[in-house]
Amino acid sequence: MEIKLERIEDNDMVYIYEWFKDIEFLKFYDYMPPIPQSADEVNKTFRDYKKNEESDVFAIKLFDSNQIIGIAGFDDIVKENKVATLFIGIGNKDVRGRGYGKEALKLLLEYGFNKLGFHRIQLNVLEFNMAAISLYEKAGFKREGTYREFVLRDDKRYDLLLYGLLKSEWK
Repeated sequence: MEIKLERIEDNDMVYIYEWFKDIEFLKFYDYMPPIPQSADEVNKTFRDYKKNEESDVFAIKLFDSNQIIGIAGFDDIVKENKVATLFIGIGNKDVRGRGYGKEALKLLLEYGFNKLGFHRIQLNVLEFNMAAISLYEKAGFKREGTYREFVLRDDKRYDLLLYGLLKSEWK
């Protein structure tokens, strides 16, 4: 293991602020418009995550240096149904493409299915994010649906793909 998932600390926020100003990061991270956010807006989002029982969010950190390279976690947790929506974002451009997203996914699935007792983990991914789609499909996620032309990026419409993984399907 080269990474670990840890609770986000105050000193991690300076990096997160940079990522949430980076249009390229935001373009792939979420289906919301990739509009740079102020530190106050980012603080509000992460405060909401902390106090909200429907979210469980982590810093992705390099094991050796403890350097934060991304964020990951679960949102839209419905405890009664034992389901959640997973997300991963590698914010540090210098380490993208090195398999850290794959490691983060593995850690999240172990945590979600084994520790939190989820029955189902789902996610949304933009149709042009081929690296993420490949990662999720290799992990066993099944494509369950499409929100056609849901997202507008650079004056072009894209589908939002819906994926799910049941604990019984998890490898």
